[in-house]
Amino acid sequence: MWKTITAVCVHAVLLVGLIIWFGRGEPPALPDIAAPPSGEAGTETTPHDFKFTGELERDITLRVLENDTAIKQGYFAELLEAFNAEYTGYGIIAIDANMDQYLDLENDGPYGYGPDVLYQANDMIMKHVEGHHIQPLPVEQLDCFSQIDARAWQAYQDINGIYYGVPVNVQAPVLYYRKDLLPENWETEWDKNKNGIPDMVENWVDLYRFSLQRREEGAYGYMKALYDVYFASGFLFSYGGYAFGNNGNDAKDIGFAGGDAEKGAYVIKQLASLMNEDCIDNTINNTQYSKIASGEYFCTVTTPDVYTMFVREMELVGVPVENLVIASVPMLPASGDLTDADSELIPCVMMGGVNGYAISSYTKYPNASLAFIDFATRYEMVMRRHEILGIVPARADAAQETGGLTLIVNEALAAGNLSIMPSIRQVAQIWTPMETLFSDIAKDAFRPAAQQKFVSLDDFKQALIESNQQVYDAIWTLN
Repeated sequence: MWKTITAVCVHAVLLVGLIIWFGRGEPPALPDIAAPPSGEAGTETTPHDFKFTGELERDITLRVLENDTAIKQGYFAELLEAFNAEYTGYGIIAIDANMDQYLDLENDGPYGYGPDVLYQANDMIMKHVEGHHIQPLPVEQLDCFSQIDARAWQAYQDINGIYYGVPVNVQAPVLYYRKDLLPENWETEWDKNKNGIPDMVENWVDLYRFSLQRREEGAYGYMKALYDVYFASGFLFSYGGYAFGNNGNDAKDIGFAGGDAEKGAYVIKQLASLMNEDCIDNTINNTQYSKIASGEYFCTVTTPDVYTMFVREMELVGVPVENLVIASVPMLPASGDLTDADSELIPCVMMGGVNGYAISSYTKYPNASLAFIDFATRYEMVMRRHEILGIVPARADAAQETGGLTLIVNEALAAGNLSIMPSIRQVAQIWTPMETLFSDIAKDAFRPAAQQKFVSLDDFKQALIESNQQVYDAIWTLN
């Protein structure tokens, strides 16, 4: 329950179309802070468990680390202005930490170089739990707690159920496509189920066929950097693969070769055959915004929070923004063969993440830091973040209000069609081995037939098994 501090008076202030109430005097204080769990079996209590007293520090400056997109698109400036106005009575000022968004708190925090509050993906935040570099949080006291799905909260829980972060948005791959580049006859020739949705944005079999047609016309259909583990691993997961066992907590059970994951690896090679060799590295990820805007690419898969990047490029070349459509990632053929028009279709289970806020263990202002997180995760600020950045809110009330794709992503999360990246520090060791394999698979599409490495499903399976071992060795032998 929140402590009430009497305000001298309250005025309604309109901030760029968003109504926020500012306290002119003593602003609302922190919630009553209950001591975090201690003394329970299997838990470890550390000295910084008890930093939260409920009494705000006064006349201080908070350094907040945000992601680059939020800074570039102006959201972060609005957030800082709104927070500082509400907490001016305490002399609390939040500023941009002006640090790289991928700051390594583990190495920099102990030396005083680091933010008080940081915004990152769950794997980036939770890797700091083991070394006690981030603060356990009394999240049950926050305004957003009851509004966020338990699956999103799990991304910020350790094995003892202690929370270390606060979810803001769910990161899930989505399909971006240009509806004005659809064939004129798509309603009669590319809508087999007559549901008013083009087949090529509903399933990969038809998207593959359409992409081949685009290549014959001198353009491209689907384009994506296929070495990118965050996106490409979803093809493995769709057929039974996984990163770590026990809901991502068992780093000795590495499952990229699990189930029929070799079918997903085969999908990657087939998709590469639609593209050019830019798919082997990060080139497409860097150019996708301008290439979609120019019409050279029909579609790509990336995250909702970069929507404004596409919009900006389309405005630069004079293409109406309404021609850009966002949809769910298409379904896959159960056979793994993108030329198999008779195959049953299955959901594409993509890797996702949960971005949120955490507090550095090295902060001198834990209570003010918690107040900032509570403010930044309120309904109004999350809605504003959605309006500016196109994020998928983790808050259920905000998701309900925004509807559309937001509800689709949250439903995918609830249905298990979104595999949240593990929140243990060992996840850092999956990227290099899997990037190497995915690059090699993509490159295979451009090798002469006699030199190709991956000809059968068994070839893909063996390569996945070997990559599993490389991840295992990186974690348990070399690291």
